[in-house]
Amino acid sequence: MSRLAMLGGTPAVPAGSTDPAATDWPVVTEAEEAAVLRVLRSGRLTATAAGEPEIVALEREWAEYAGVAHCVAVGSGTAALQVALAAAGVRPGDRVVVPALTMNATAHAVRQCGAEPVFADIDPDTYTLDPTRVPEALTARTTALLPVHLHGLPADLDALRSAAPGLAVVEDAAQAHGASYRGRAAGALGLAGCFSLHPSKNLPTCGEGGLITTDSDEVHRAALALRNFGERPPVRTRSYIAHGPGGNARLGPVQAAFTRCQLERLPEQTKERDRVVGAFLGRLAELPGLRVPVVPADRTHAWHILRLRLVPAKLGLPGVAPAAVRRVLHRALRAEGVPLSQYQVAPLPAHPAFRPAGLSVDEIAERFPVAGATVDGTLCLQRRQLNPAAGPVLQAYARGFEKVWEHLPVIRDMVRAQPSDDWRRALAGEAR
Repeated sequence: MSRLAMLGGTPAVPAGSTDPAATDWPVVTEAEEAAVLRVLRSGRLTATAAGEPEIVALEREWAEYAGVAHCVAVGSGTAALQVALAAAGVRPGDRVVVPALTMNATAHAVRQCGAEPVFADIDPDTYTLDPTRVPEALTARTTALLPVHLHGLPADLDALRSAAPGLAVVEDAAQAHGASYRGRAAGALGLAGCFSLHPSKNLPTCGEGGLITTDSDEVHRAALALRNFGERPPVRTRSYIAHGPGGNARLGPVQAAFTRCQLERLPEQTKERDRVVGAFLGRLAELPGLRVPVVPADRTHAWHILRLRLVPAKLGLPGVAPAAVRRVLHRALRAEGVPLSQYQVAPLPAHPAFRPAGLSVDEIAERFPVAGATVDGTLCLQRRQLNPAAGPVLQAYARGFEKVWEHLPVIRDMVRAQPSDDWRRALAGEAR
């Protein structure tokens, strides 16, 4: 048995042993270079340039891909959320239900509308908004649900609608390009869907960008005005007359042209990513105490992030704090060359920017136990699996996991020497 790398042994995945081209993301080809050059040579460098074709084409192509009537391209995924919420009728003073575990942009977008994010805990299997916890977050001022398709797995939209009938549903699908729920694409499941085109996403651009999808003519018209200073779309030339609220949330033609090339390859890449990730997770599923992502039968997963849950009891550590197990395995696996991260370090309602007035961190921990347990007891692999050529690299990472699991007696001793604390420790460090 080889020695653990953290104790002086040779890493299972030594530096330089894998091909960086297999994990580079986004994959940039001559097609993207030619598309960007086409825009530069055209001289149409803004969304409002007369006759600009790239943004309109991207909107049409993404609407077709998602199976919706309309798409509005905007400057970022956060802008997509803010514009979509406003277009869906969210107004100052309203409340919007948000999952307790997600990137902070989800709640920021609600605040940008002048509304209040109200949090509900997540499902322990899917990590998405738990329909059974939504009713306790509802008040007379609640106007919308903002479920997040976290990591690329769609939330249970039918159950969420049943839990909050009559509310507008705006999907945060920033990580879910290509995923589906009961035969329909992410982004086609609510009143509006919101995607990010950040270079780290499954459908990237060369900078920042976002997409809004909807079947509603009214939401479409409102979103077009909101992204461009409240102006109506020009018939021939721009009027510069503001008919309502708005700002500048436009996407640039260079970014649109780049993403159109990426979109051509998205179906093939999604299929291949599903294959290589499945092979990787198949090996990890054999390791005791390591739970791989759950994908309900009615959904497909885009595999933007791979979150792995640690089960202390099955690791021979009953009663041990999950955070202690995570810290040791995090160090051990990274020493073996497996690039894992914690990703989120605290539930979103515990962030100082969003913590409800009068609630202590301890009370947040009591209200959102699943989100807290997920932060404490999981590790994430990000981006390395996005490139469809990453299969051999993922297999090398699987060897790293298997090596660490061969040394579980040593790992257990290290875990028992750890302090028994949780995510609140990290938040206290941020406060200092």
